[in-house]
Amino acid sequence: MNLDFKNSHTTYSTHGFHTYPAKMIPQVAKALLDEYGKGIESLYDPYCGSGTSLVEAKLHNINAIGSDLNPLARLIAKVKTTPIELQTLDLHLQDFYNYLFNYRFGFRTNENSIIVPTFKNIDFWFSRTVKKDLSIISCFVDNIENVDIKEFFQVALSQTIRECSWTRKNEFKLYKMSANRIRIFKPDTFSTFEKILGKNRNGLKSLMKEADNDVNISINSFNSSNYISRRIIPDESIDMVLTSPPYGDSSTTVAYGQFSALANQWLGFMERGRGLDNELMGGKKAGRIQNFNSLLLNDQIREIERADRSRALDVVSFYRDYYSSIRNVSTKVRPGGYACYVVSNRTVRGVQLGTGEITKDFFEAHGFGHVETLSRNISNKRMPKKNSASGVKGKKTPLMNKELIVVMQKQGR
Repeated sequence: MNLDFKNSHTTYSTHGFHTYPAKMIPQVAKALLDEYGKGIESLYDPYCGSGTSLVEAKLHNINAIGSDLNPLARLIAKVKTTPIELQTLDLHLQDFYNYLFNYRFGFRTNENSIIVPTFKNIDFWFSRTVKKDLSIISCFVDNIENVDIKEFFQVALSQTIRECSWTRKNEFKLYKMSANRIRIFKPDTFSTFEKILGKNRNGLKSLMKEADNDVNISINSFNSSNYISRRIIPDESIDMVLTSPPYGDSSTTVAYGQFSALANQWLGFMERGRGLDNELMGGKKAGRIQNFNSLLLNDQIREIERADRSRALDVVSFYRDYYSSIRNVSTKVRPGGYACYVVSNRTVRGVQLGTGEITKDFFEAHGFGHVETLSRNISNKRMPKKNSASGVKGKKTPLMNKELIVVMQKQGR
């Protein structure tokens, strides 16, 4: 299987609707579906994020289910996989352009309807002008009655919120631009929103042309580490699991909650956007060191513990939730079905954790056989390349520059 996708176009169809941390590139999902998904009818992604695997499932005419705790991720994934009649969408787009024309050229007849949100630290992240312009857009979006079209606009608004805020755009965590950068940063909020709307409309048109619009994609909020709804996903009903799980707890690796915080708060999904990271995998810290169904993981935890017990407990917290998730996912896969996990080996206190091998061990403990593990360089996946894994200030360690694709198959009849 050729996994060299350097310089590949990763924003085709609806894949380019919204930036999101650590996205699986669509070419990887497509290659795995081409290899292991021939003739299948159902796919599940337990950590679907912004929906890369779900879009590819739709393009392959496969019914798919995704779950994620992040409401912004669920919104993006839903909009990226939901067909909308273009004529109806275009009517709403024209209504919006007319609405915006009135504000740009002074015909403002309903100023009192513009409500600026008041969530904590909003003035720390937005200029007064951007706040007002985003609120003008929000007023229009909030009054759209068609749910699918409203959510289409909300995704574009979320991306606009990020692009026009004072956050550093190359960071996952919430870091503010420097004062010098803020002085010269004068975004045109309206033009940014219009550009995103137009781009996303073209992406939607492409999806609807290439995919069967009757394919069913559903997005859910359950946490696979706790449970997977039997009503939504009966046991042994899934042909293929295709996913890229978190690489570690959000507080020390990819901070999905922080990345999404401003949009989640502005759109009214969460009162405290940053609090999401505490609910995600590894977010609740373990109180003791424990053993797992992986000799490699147990040895590595103890090696980290000798250097830093607190960080060892962080590692335990993540793999505790990861193991629980794999246990729950395993019950949903039919005998002969596949689980394809795209992972990376993160480094903690100088110890490179073998998540690829650990994933294999966890699935083998639940009746799966190992098919293969593929390796590829991470060239165009938005991931941090270095961190202070040793804990020594200023000493940076390369991390997560390769990803592993672990393919497992459920044994049985």
